[in-house]
Amino acid sequence: MAKTAEAFRTISEAAKELDVPQHVLRHWEEVFGQVRPMRRAGGRRYYRPLDIDLLRGIRVLLYDQRYTTKGVQKIFKDEGVKYVSELGRRVAAGEPVDVRPVIDEDGGGEDDVLELGPDNRVSKGMPAEVKKTLTALLARLEKAQAALDEATLALEAIEAGEEASIRRKVAE
Repeated sequence: MAKTAEAFRTISEAAKELDVPQHVLRHWEEVFGQVRPMRRAGGRRYYRPLDIDLLRGIRVLLYDQRYTTKGVQKIFKDEGVKYVSELGRRVAAGEPVDVRPVIDEDGGGEDDVLELGPDNRVSKGMPAEVKKTLTALLARLEKAQAALDEATLALEAIEAGEEASIRRKVAE
Protein backbone atom coordinates (compact mmCIF):
# COMPACT_ATOMS: atom_id res chain seq x y z
CA MET A 1 0.00 0.00 0.00
CA ALA A 2 1.42 3.40 -1.03
CA LYS A 3 1.87 6.16 1.52
CA THR A 4 -0.26 9.27 1.41
CA ALA A 5 1.24 12.61 0.47
CA GLU A 6 1.11 13.67 4.14
CA ALA A 7 2.98 10.62 5.43
CA PHE A 8 6.53 10.84 6.68
CA ARG A 9 9.24 9.26 4.52
CA THR A 10 12.33 7.32 5.52
CA ILE A 11 15.60 8.28 3.89
CA SER A 12 15.30 5.43 1.39
CA GLU A 13 11.76 6.48 0.44
CA ALA A 14 12.79 10.13 0.13
CA ALA A 15 15.82 9.23 -1.99
CA LYS A 16 13.68 7.13 -4.31
CA GLU A 17 11.02 9.86 -4.62
CA LEU A 18 13.65 12.52 -5.41
CA ASP A 19 15.73 10.22 -7.61
CA VAL A 20 18.98 10.86 -5.71
CA PRO A 21 21.14 8.48 -3.66
CA GLN A 22 20.71 8.45 0.12
CA HIS A 23 24.22 9.77 0.68
CA VAL A 24 23.29 12.89 -1.32
CA LEU A 25 20.43 13.62 1.11
CA ARG A 26 22.81 13.21 4.07
CA HIS A 27 25.29 15.52 2.32
CA TRP A 28 22.59 18.15 1.72
CA GLU A 29 21.81 18.04 5.47
CA GLU A 30 25.43 18.97 6.16
CA VAL A 31 25.74 21.62 3.44
CA PHE A 32 22.31 23.22 3.82
CA GLY A 33 21.50 23.68 7.49
CA GLN A 34 17.88 24.35 6.53
CA VAL A 35 17.38 20.62 5.85
CA ARG A 36 16.49 19.12 9.21
CA PRO A 37 14.47 15.90 9.08
CA MET A 38 12.98 14.55 12.28
CA ARG A 39 15.13 11.98 14.00
CA ARG A 40 13.93 9.14 16.14
CA ALA A 41 15.71 6.73 18.44
CA GLY A 42 18.87 5.43 16.85
CA GLY A 43 19.14 8.47 14.57
CA ARG A 44 16.60 7.21 12.03
CA ARG A 45 15.51 10.08 9.76
CA TYR A 46 11.89 10.87 8.95
CA TYR A 47 11.24 13.41 6.23
CA ARG A 48 8.04 15.46 6.53
CA PRO A 49 6.20 16.60 3.41
CA LEU A 50 7.73 20.06 3.94
CA ASP A 51 11.20 18.48 4.03
CA ILE A 52 10.48 16.69 0.75
CA ASP A 53 9.37 19.98 -0.85
CA LEU A 54 12.55 21.65 0.36
CA LEU A 55 14.75 18.81 -0.90
CA ARG A 56 12.94 18.85 -4.24
CA GLY A 57 13.59 22.61 -4.47
CA ILE A 58 17.28 22.08 -3.74
CA ARG A 59 17.38 19.35 -6.38
CA VAL A 60 15.80 21.69 -8.95
CA LEU A 61 18.29 24.45 -8.20
CA LEU A 62 21.32 22.13 -8.32
CA TYR A 63 20.39 19.74 -11.11
CA ASP A 64 17.91 21.58 -13.35
CA GLN A 65 18.86 25.24 -12.89
CA ARG A 66 22.58 24.35 -12.57
CA TYR A 67 23.31 26.43 -9.47
CA THR A 68 26.41 25.65 -7.45
CA THR A 69 26.16 24.73 -3.78
CA LYS A 70 27.25 28.27 -2.88
CA GLY A 71 24.62 29.65 -5.26
CA VAL A 72 21.88 27.67 -3.52
CA GLN A 73 23.19 28.81 -0.12
CA LYS A 74 22.93 32.40 -1.35
CA ILE A 75 19.34 31.81 -2.47
CA PHE A 76 18.55 30.45 0.99
CA LYS A 77 20.14 33.54 2.55
CA ASP A 78 18.48 36.05 0.22
CA GLU A 79 15.07 34.46 -0.37
CA GLY A 80 14.56 32.01 2.50
CA VAL A 81 13.47 28.42 2.99
CA LYS A 82 9.88 29.03 1.92
CA TYR A 83 11.04 30.20 -1.49
CA VAL A 84 13.05 27.02 -2.13
CA SER A 85 10.18 24.88 -0.80
CA GLU A 86 7.80 26.62 -3.19
CA LEU A 87 10.10 25.65 -6.05
CA GLY A 88 9.78 22.04 -4.90
CA ARG A 89 5.99 22.25 -4.67
CA ARG A 90 5.76 23.72 -8.17
CA VAL A 91 7.91 20.96 -9.63
CA ALA A 92 5.83 18.32 -7.82
CA ALA A 93 2.70 19.89 -9.34
CA GLY A 94 4.26 19.61 -12.80
CA GLU A 95 4.66 23.36 -13.28
CA PRO A 96 7.70 24.62 -15.18
CA VAL A 97 10.18 26.48 -12.99
CA ASP A 98 12.55 29.13 -14.25
CA VAL A 99 14.58 30.94 -11.62
CA ARG A 100 16.22 34.06 -12.97
CA PRO A 101 17.04 37.50 -11.63
CA VAL A 102 14.80 40.26 -12.95
CA ILE A 103 16.04 43.86 -13.00
CA ASP A 104 13.51 46.67 -12.77
CA GLU A 105 13.09 49.29 -15.52
CA ASP A 106 15.50 51.73 -13.83
CA GLY A 107 18.41 49.32 -14.07
CA GLY A 108 18.42 47.73 -10.62
CA GLY A 109 18.57 48.86 -7.07
CA GLU A 110 17.15 47.86 -3.71
CA ASP A 111 13.88 46.59 -5.14
CA ASP A 112 15.37 43.88 -7.36
CA VAL A 113 13.04 40.93 -7.55
CA LEU A 114 13.73 37.24 -7.97
CA GLU A 115 11.10 35.74 -10.22
CA LEU A 116 9.54 32.32 -9.81
CA GLY A 117 8.09 31.99 -13.28
CA PRO A 118 5.52 34.41 -14.69
CA ASP A 119 3.62 36.66 -12.24
CA ASN A 120 5.19 35.14 -9.10
CA ARG A 121 7.58 37.61 -7.55
CA VAL A 122 9.20 37.78 -4.13
CA SER A 123 10.18 41.32 -3.20
CA LYS A 124 13.42 41.96 -1.35
CA GLY A 125 12.30 45.41 -0.14
CA MET A 126 9.78 44.42 2.53
CA PRO A 127 9.05 46.98 5.29
CA ALA A 128 10.71 46.07 8.61
CA GLU A 129 7.42 46.06 10.55
CA VAL A 130 5.80 43.64 8.10
CA LYS A 131 8.90 41.45 8.11
CA LYS A 132 8.90 41.34 11.93
CA THR A 133 5.21 40.38 12.04
CA LEU A 134 5.66 37.70 9.40
CA THR A 135 8.73 36.31 11.17
CA ALA A 136 6.80 36.00 14.45
CA LEU A 137 3.90 34.33 12.64
CA LEU A 138 6.28 31.95 10.91
CA ALA A 139 7.81 30.93 14.25
CA ARG A 140 4.34 30.16 15.64
CA LEU A 141 3.43 28.17 12.54
CA GLU A 142 6.65 26.16 12.73
CA LYS A 143 5.89 25.27 16.38
CA ALA A 144 2.39 24.20 15.39
CA GLN A 145 3.81 22.14 12.51
CA ALA A 146 6.24 20.41 14.88
CA ALA A 147 3.37 19.52 17.22
CA LEU A 148 1.34 18.17 14.30
CA ASP A 149 4.35 16.15 13.11
CA GLU A 150 4.72 14.57 16.56
CA ALA A 151 1.00 13.77 16.66
CA THR A 152 1.18 12.20 13.20
CA LEU A 153 4.09 9.99 14.24
CA ALA A 154 2.21 8.92 17.36
CA LEU A 155 -0.90 8.07 15.33
CA GLU A 156 1.15 6.11 12.80
CA ALA A 157 2.78 4.16 15.65
CA ILE A 158 -0.64 3.40 17.16
CA GLU A 159 -2.00 2.27 13.78
CA ALA A 160 1.04 0.07 13.20
CA GLY A 161 0.58 -1.47 16.65
CA GLU A 162 -3.10 -2.14 15.98
CA GLU A 163 -2.31 -3.78 12.63
CA ALA A 164 0.28 -6.02 14.29
CA SER A 165 -2.21 -6.95 17.00
CA ILE A 166 -4.85 -7.85 14.39
CA ARG A 167 -2.33 -9.96 12.46
CA ARG A 168 -1.41 -11.86 15.65
CA LYS A 169 -5.07 -12.54 16.42
CA VAL A 170 -5.72 -13.76 12.86
CA ALA A 171 -2.68 -16.03 13.04
CA GLU A 172 -3.90 -17.63 16.28
